[in-house]
Amino acid sequence: MSSNNRTSKTPMYINLIQIAESFGVFEHVILEWVRKNDVPHVHDRDRILFERDEVMDWAASHGLGIQGGFLSEPAPSLANSRELITLLRRGGIWRDVNTADLGQLFERIVRSLPGLSPAVSNLIVQRLLAPGGITAAPVGDGFALPHPSMRVALGEACALVALIQLNAPWGAVQPPDGKPITRLLFFISPTPRLHVNMLGLLARGIASGMLSEALDRGANDETLLQILAECADRQTPRNAGETR
Repeated sequence: MSSNNRTSKTPMYINLIQIAESFGVFEHVILEWVRKNDVPHVHDRDRILFERDEVMDWAASHGLGIQGGFLSEPAPSLANSRELITLLRRGGIWRDVNTADLGQLFERIVRSLPGLSPAVSNLIVQRLLAPGGITAAPVGDGFALPHPSMRVALGEACALVALIQLNAPWGAVQPPDGKPITRLLFFISPTPRLHVNMLGLLARGIASGMLSEALDRGANDETLLQILAECADRQTPRNAGETR
């Protein structure tokens, strides 16, 4: 557990359903994180419990965002679902992308950001393309959320989300549910504080299942823009056992 001042509080334990709602993912994704990524937990007879502050520290160390629920904290108003449309227009929707070309695509997206000097743009690209420059959070249903590993504070005008559809599975990260990762939501947040908000909004949109269904049926760009904003407004993910 972290040594900060949160340790002096009475521990608060939450169950599997509550933590899944807080991260905006399916329950089986949390169980996979427990098995592979050492999410802090305790066993209480036939159930698993999670101590709130320990999980928040674990999430921060793994670059994961909290979308609400029992792990949520007061958050700034930026990076709400309505603004996702603006951010996605800025980053673009990219189809039939080769995994070998992802580095070039990330560079192209970054260099399209408005208001960046050549020196800043070059620095960001250099760090993105360096080993470990991208952190990719797999969230299930064939999606991952790649983003810069470094902390960036480029401002609201430089925030973006890019929807990338791959033509082959991306092997850079392991899927938590066994479904090959072929869809990426690459994003750059305006500040480190808002990074958490954006992770949560995007994870919530994926967990609703609406975005996957729209991509499966070949929806056009405008439809995808609206669906991502709409499903990010949902407060809870679709149950893991629910069929489409």
